[in-house]
Amino acid sequence: MSHNRHDVFIGIDIGSVSANTVVVTENREILEERYTRTKGQPLETARDVLSDILSRYPIETIKAVAATGTGGKTIAPLIGASWTNEVIAQSKAIEYFHPEVRTAIEMGGEDAKMILLAPDDAVRSQGSGVRSKKIRVEDFAMNAVCAAGTGSFLDQQATRLGLTIEQFGELALKSKNPPRVAGRCSVFAKSDMIHLQQAATPDYDIVAGLCYAVARNFKSTIGRGKTFLKPVVFQGGVAANPGVRKAFKDVLELGDNEFIIPKYFASMGALGAVFTADYRGQISNLSPINEHHASQFKGLKELEEYIASGRKKGKGLEPLLSPARHPSYNKDWVQISNLSSKVLIGDLSPVEKVNVYLGIDVGSVSTNVVLIDEESKLVARRYLATAGRPIEAVRQGLKEIAEECGDRVNVLGVGTTGSGRYLTG
Repeated sequence: MSHNRHDVFIGIDIGSVSANTVVVTENREILEERYTRTKGQPLETARDVLSDILSRYPIETIKAVAATGTGGKTIAPLIGASWTNEVIAQSKAIEYFHPEVRTAIEMGGEDAKMILLAPDDAVRSQGSGVRSKKIRVEDFAMNAVCAAGTGSFLDQQATRLGLTIEQFGELALKSKNPPRVAGRCSVFAKSDMIHLQQAATPDYDIVAGLCYAVARNFKSTIGRGKTFLKPVVFQGGVAANPGVRKAFKDVLELGDNEFIIPKYFASMGALGAVFTADYRGQISNLSPINEHHASQFKGLKELEEYIASGRKKGKGLEPLLSPARHPSYNKDWVQISNLSSKVLIGDLSPVEKVNVYLGIDVGSVSTNVVLIDEESKLVARRYLATAGRPIEAVRQGLKEIAEECGDRVNVLGVGTTGSGRYLTG
């Protein structure tokens, strides 16, 4: 069938964290590439992204849709898309863009893969005896159920430090001496981060340590017993992180020409799904896409119906009672309705100069600062989010209490506790 210049193929890779979509012509010109966070709603995200594409490309011009990823298998039959295993899709894209690659590192939100590739010597160009650029998957390995050491792990640590993931990646490049941080478990990583913060380790060193933890964890678990043949390609959403890029390059001891970041690193799965579904490996890499090998796109109606029927909520439990309505409520309790950084207990604030003791509890999540008088009565308090910056949290708490109490208190002593006690004490 002849195509006009408006005929397109769509690839969609729906993972645990994002939906990556591409719009490709029959000659493999990439018209659009889009990365969208799913925020726990992969089907709704896929619907919205595809609906947006349909607003620019009439449905009759969409010759086929190809899906891959954990969520792609669900939507494929609903929209008339073909589905390809992630390992095959990733490999097919590598074959087209970087056929010289021998090892692929793919890292997304919750999944990480190592794919070993080799030239497909069984394939010859038209019987000429000239080796083609086709490759085959020799072996692969994936992470287990735990998402430690993947994109979600990095997102979680960035949130703890009060950073965006973009800031996280750039900050790591400032480090000259990354400390050792556990990468196999986010719980252990958190513990290491707290100890480093207690020792006043700069944020950029902690962030770099996490990036190197990811690289070392990948090498020792997923790459265990395997040789990272060169050149190595790094793709998937985490490949956008410059700190992790540097860590992999250093940990694997790769030169500039031995470590490749594809132009479309985040969408290699979506592109590979299109390339695989449309010719099933039977046509040369240089051949145009043939829609006869792909499923016929049938629109979004069934997907819409599936979302509507699958999201019906049954009757849940009754909501919890407010404290004032609970049978155990005691009207003499001091009620604190807002535990933000601007907590005020006005009734207990001093009206004249009194002797007080200062208590500081610095935890990994929150920081509490209190003043009590000599009879152990609460004078003032503050609750703040530590946000990975214990010193700043303590300073802010002391500042706010000082503004509230002014010169009406006389501090007799200070006590500290919590994971940050040594740092602040």
